[in-house]
Amino acid sequence: MIKTLVFKILRDLRLVLFVTTTLLCLFQVFWAKIMERILAQLAPFFHGMAGYAGIEIADLEKVVFDGPGKLMRTFIGGDSVDLNNAMDMFSVGYIHPLVQTILCIWAIGRAAGALAGEIDRGTMELLLSQPVGRGAVIVAHLIVDLITIPIICLSLWLGSAIGCTLVAPLTLKDYDNMIQPMKPLQIELGVAGLQFKVRDISVGKSPPKIEAGKGKLELRPMDFGGAMLAVASLLFSITGVTMAISAFGRFRFRVLGISVFLVLIMFLTNVIGQVWEPFSILRPFTIFYYYQPQPLILGKPWMVTFAEWNSGKPLVHVPFLLVLFGLGGFGYLIAGRIFSQRDIPAPI
Repeated sequence: MIKTLVFKILRDLRLVLFVTTTLLCLFQVFWAKIMERILAQLAPFFHGMAGYAGIEIADLEKVVFDGPGKLMRTFIGGDSVDLNNAMDMFSVGYIHPLVQTILCIWAIGRAAGALAGEIDRGTMELLLSQPVGRGAVIVAHLIVDLITIPIICLSLWLGSAIGCTLVAPLTLKDYDNMIQPMKPLQIELGVAGLQFKVRDISVGKSPPKIEAGKGKLELRPMDFGGAMLAVASLLFSITGVTMAISAFGRFRFRVLGISVFLVLIMFLTNVIGQVWEPFSILRPFTIFYYYQPQPLILGKPWMVTFAEWNSGKPLVHVPFLLVLFGLGGFGYLIAGRIFSQRDIPAPI
């Protein structure tokens, strides 16, 4: 009976799943074209400006991303992201607010309709009149997650692979036409009637020229596969939390409202905490604090350190994937416990 129920749920979700995966795939392709523009054309321009001014590119970045620009830096992954590295910039597509919004809409919408939605429509009573237990309903929805979440993750990966194929190899365009540093100067100084000559003063320096598709311009589509675990953990955690709320509820839209409000508060808390230090102590209480696909893509540690609670110093190292998958599993356990004991109201 569980098999039949799983096929029934998948049949109901097929259109929404197709739209979700298509949007995510197309966005990753679109993001690749945006990054090609930024890396291949705008990055050399800023390198030239830094060279003309005689400062390092890192100093120019501090000026650009100071003040209100700090919020933009937060959206692309913070200070750990190298703006001159192709893989770093392409990884931003996985934490873009639009991508996170689409993922949250899928997780909340699916889970809210799983239990409260069926009760609201009056179909849950009919379903439970069949030879299927309440625990089997929860298990069926868990199996649906185990099928649909990998499909959504693969759509993101496919979009990244297509995008990398379309823009590779990346080339620094208009390199010879960008702002160049000033040529060596010869300056004559007169001090107290004495003449001094200073020769070969170079103002600024040329940015390094990188071979197309090499070094920082290299794209490695297979590395994006690591981010699938982070995406899956985010989807599973939000689905689990919403399933728990849905198990308590009777009306789908009420569950949707509560879940959207909760997720929105967590998202804003995580963003504000990154740009306003007094608010940062609240970040570990949000799901999005643990959603970090970029370390998985770039080969960095898969840990959160809770430095926000220890004056910026690492307090304890915890795998963020473990937290998110654990939260999702805990949500399903609560949903199963509550749903197995509650009364199902008759349809009005």
